[in-house]
Amino acid sequence: MPFIPHTENEITQMLEVIGVDSIDDLFDEIPAHLRAGVLQAVPHSMNEMEVSRLMKQRADQNSTAICFLGAGAYEHHIPSAVWEITTRGEYYSAYTPYQAEASQGTLQLTYEFQSMMTALTAMDVSNASMYDGASSLAEAILMAVRANRKSRSRKILIPTSVNPAYRKAAHTIVNGQQVELIDVPYDSASGTATLEQIKQHAEAHGGDITAMVLQQPNFFGCLEEVDAITDWAHDNNILVIAVINPLVMSVLNPPGKWGSEDNGGADIACGDGQPLGAPMSAGGPYYGLLCCKQSLVRQMPGRIVGRTIDLDGKEGFVLTLQAREQHIRRSKATSNICTNQGLVVTASTIYMAIQGAQGLENTAAACHANNNNLVEKLLAIDGVKKAFSAPQFHETVLQLEQPAAKVLKALMEKGILGGYNLSQDYPELGEAILVCTTEMRTEEDINLYADTLRDVLSAGASVASLAESA
Repeated sequence: MPFIPHTENEITQMLEVIGVDSIDDLFDEIPAHLRAGVLQAVPHSMNEMEVSRLMKQRADQNSTAICFLGAGAYEHHIPSAVWEITTRGEYYSAYTPYQAEASQGTLQLTYEFQSMMTALTAMDVSNASMYDGASSLAEAILMAVRANRKSRSRKILIPTSVNPAYRKAAHTIVNGQQVELIDVPYDSASGTATLEQIKQHAEAHGGDITAMVLQQPNFFGCLEEVDAITDWAHDNNILVIAVINPLVMSVLNPPGKWGSEDNGGADIACGDGQPLGAPMSAGGPYYGLLCCKQSLVRQMPGRIVGRTIDLDGKEGFVLTLQAREQHIRRSKATSNICTNQGLVVTASTIYMAIQGAQGLENTAAACHANNNNLVEKLLAIDGVKKAFSAPQFHETVLQLEQPAAKVLKALMEKGILGGYNLSQDYPELGEAILVCTTEMRTEEDINLYADTLRDVLSAGASVASLAESA
């Protein structure tokens, strides 16, 4: 059936009423060379039975492999109550709560989410979320440029140990706004951005730096020296943008407490909320975190829910400080961000409420312990070594003596997602993979991975030896 549910007779009647001979005549103002014409790549329409059959075939392709893959999206246990509540009609169908009098439940939930985020990050203010972690970093950079009036350079230091997908997205969004992102190479020994390298790149670019980005843990799973770098940045009038994993912040020093007490921590914190109750799915939907100091709240994009008291003395919740200025003064908007990821935010709020502070800490601690266990067993295998010396949280870079792509493919054939191939983003690391463990991985899973990897590498070494002898 056609997409537009009208019969040919109905279409003819409507065209006669408006005095047009054909539908094409409605678009005669568009030059012919700009029209798409026939869409060759779009397949023919399908009936309901055919669509159902196709979707089942696609669903059957979904992997049930044991996951040791992280790199920005993580497999965590999600209590069944989280999405049982989240998918209730009043949450599932909720949109932006413009009318406070009709949206108190949604507004209160969002307010509670903001409160949880500020507690988790030790920051003063949180918005109602961004699209994802990458867009939240880009918005944080633009926010820093607007806020740091002591700097005129619009230059941002960003270590290459920051998630490469985040860096690509940030480049795409900010380059058109005359913001220069300066890559700072990570230290090849530790896997972190050293203060010395950061200083050198700041001096090489004139010393006037608007802000710098610091991910904790970084993309390699390594822990950065955030305190020393934050103090140096603030001593040089450089704003600090923290990129964080929110779950990990339950046990690590949060960005609001980075550096000495006098310097007051990071200025802006961002990241992806996926670890808090959102399934890995096929890469979304997730949502972006954005928190900041109170002094920067007027520069924060997105929406912020506030709590107030009405004329009757009753507690109420309202959208306030809408930085996009949807209703008035649109020219003064600070961002193009148009909405929050309300449904996933709802899931995260319920997830954190169920877990509580102790539950989050226990989950993070289990992830760290499993990572240590896995790495210890993998390093006992010939042909596997650790790439970096810095402490890690729940991700670790391992270097192999065999092609990483072939090893990961062989593991996948045996039902194991063995990690992320780093060759495309970091070719200088050689045959390296990023492995991840969460609380979902059992002792049996870890032993199976170690045994399977040993077999795969042994088989690969045998094949290579035969090839050489031939």
